[in-house]
Amino acid sequence: ALSALVLCACSQPDAPHESIQDAAADLSVVAELSKGPGNITVTPSGEIIVSLHQFFDYDVRVASINDKSQLVPFAAAANVNSVLGLQADSDGVVWLLDNAMRGGTTRRLVGWDASKDSLVADIDLTAVTTGSSFLNDLAVDPIRKTVYIADPAGGANAAIIVVDLARGGARRILQGHKSVIPEDIDLVIDGKPVRIRADDGSEIRPRVGINPIAIDKDGEWLYYGPMHGRSMYRVRTADLRNAELAPTDLAAKVERWSDKPICDGISVDNAGNVYLGDLASNAIGVIGTDREYRVLIADPRLSWVDAFSFGHDGYLYTVANQLHRSAILNGGEASTQLPFLVLKFRPLSAGKVGR
Repeated sequence: ALSALVLCACSQPDAPHESIQDAAADLSVVAELSKGPGNITVTPSGEIIVSLHQFFDYDVRVASINDKSQLVPFAAAANVNSVLGLQADSDGVVWLLDNAMRGGTTRRLVGWDASKDSLVADIDLTAVTTGSSFLNDLAVDPIRKTVYIADPAGGANAAIIVVDLARGGARRILQGHKSVIPEDIDLVIDGKPVRIRADDGSEIRPRVGINPIAIDKDGEWLYYGPMHGRSMYRVRTADLRNAELAPTDLAAKVERWSDKPICDGISVDNAGNVYLGDLASNAIGVIGTDREYRVLIADPRLSWVDAFSFGHDGYLYTVANQLHRSAILNGGEASTQLPFLVLKFRPLSAGKVGR
């Protein structure tokens, strides 16, 4: 079934769009998949890599798209258990966040050199996670050799994990802070609330903490927020890396940046625009430097926009994985409709490849 993936012809690089109207007209399908993707990243050489979402219970964890338009297992020798978050850095290292949620035991951050097909780093995150941890997404800063990880955990104990790649150490910070914990709001898509059927037959409407997370062009600011939340926050990465800063002092440095809808992954372009998936509206939105949220593209194909990555061709790539139609989030009944999509559009400004 993996060979059923179909790619559209690649377009030549183009200049970024100057208006929201231009971006909306430019949305195009890059690939049609028979398997639901999780997150996406594009390497500096142009290789498109996706995680395959654990909610769909596929055997393959991470795959790249080869020149024959097939999904090929990626970093198989790394033996990752369950990956959603992944991001390529400027050196072509793809960082894989193994949340170990398919019966695994060790939560890890794995660095894999895409060009050499070899392991670069394997960092055990057990000491900075909890029993309810769900390592979901990450932001990679190769210049400062730091990775920032979103852990929504059980909600009240949501936190950010800061990993020092040079030393292999990690810290858990801002646990339980208002900027990482979820608000009590439902996610309703196509008129239906997202819901989980419990073992006793009752239904739970999930509340997910910090999930969207990304750094700006210079790695100066980290933008983030709870998935189920109406606020986007930011904090200086220098403060996050400062292990001497008291927790209360760090909390005081967090800044509410803007309003936002319920969203999953985000990305930031070189001009400071923050892109996000507006899940309830089947749309892609943008928060400008004026701190105002706007819908950028609304399209029925944008069915649960999960993640973004700037490509080497100047486009911003994303996936639509219909996660709300998975059995897990649809009250135990799967209603996804093939194909799952990889899409792209020209952003309002250029961005760093992989992010």
